[in-house]
Amino acid sequence: SMMTASAQLCLLAYLTLTLGLTLGLGPNKNMGFTFLLPAGSTECFYQKTAMNDSMEVEYQVIAGSGLDVGFILLSPTGHRLVSDFRRSDGIHTVDPTVDGDYRLCFDNNFSKMSEKMVFFEVVINSLNSKNGGQDDWLDTVMSDSMVDYKMEDIRARMDSVHRHLEKSHQVQAMLRAFEARDRYLLEDNLWRVSFWSCVNLSVMLTVAVVQIYTLRRLFVNTKQVRT
Repeated sequence: SMMTASAQLCLLAYLTLTLGLTLGLGPNKNMGFTFLLPAGSTECFYQKTAMNDSMEVEYQVIAGSGLDVGFILLSPTGHRLVSDFRRSDGIHTVDPTVDGDYRLCFDNNFSKMSEKMVFFEVVINSLNSKNGGQDDWLDTVMSDSMVDYKMEDIRARMDSVHRHLEKSHQVQAMLRAFEARDRYLLEDNLWRVSFWSCVNLSVMLTVAVVQIYTLRRLFVNTKQVRT
């Protein structure tokens, strides 16, 4: 029923809700979110960026009929950068970005009865702040007793570790989205299989009863014996 499907979608949204995560070791910023997109509606989100940043947007439909939505990415000046129609997933990169708010819109106007659950993630690599905090840290840590150390090599290794941590976070978020979508599909398929199994069983029982009744009617002697 519609109420059961809505309850399942709300439960999945509660289980897979992922709010933004920012790691303070470097310039990358991640923001992931899972939301319900009502039937016949459009939802928009805004992401602020600075000049010459790099932004990556990834989305996936994890529940709902058809597993598809429309996606539009608009620049701060209103220019349409990306336009996807009825896609189940997508990855788009803006490099470099401009200063302002980018608009991410998800469209479900083509579906008048089915709501969709959508997961999306935004990754921003801020090049402007890449050297700000690290140079200050380098100047603070640098002392006469550490002149011979290869500070640049240490900083490069720290950046490499941070990038790997960021990538691991992105992969884990997408795996959670895949798991939620697979769970929804399994539950939906289980309901369909159970329903049609009950229908087939009812038809078989009805046919069996009709056949038995027909056979009994064939052997009934309707002639009356007079004495």
